[in-house]
Amino acid sequence: MKAIVYTRFGPPEVLQLAEVEKPTPADNEVLIKIHAATVSAEDPGMRASPGFNGLRQPRRQILGEYLAGEIEAVGKGVKRYRPGD
Repeated sequence: MKAIVYTRFGPPEVLQLAEVEKPTPADNEVLIKIHAATVSAEDPGMRASPGFNGLRQPRRQILGEYLAGEIEAVGKGVKRYRPGD
């Protein structure tokens, strides 16, 4: 799958479009096929400087937390949702 990633802190130029491995949901997680996403007020700060997301390099290399999409897969422990929701 494609994602915008960053492997070092810095200006917007550190962001790159890359092919990343598609995640597999854990027992209590869902995998969502994202149709729309947004940049929150926190994202530029996370990208620009060390802090909550690591000191030397980012722990999470994909930014963003707000999205809209469709559930593609569910973990074994998920009862409330199913693919297609």
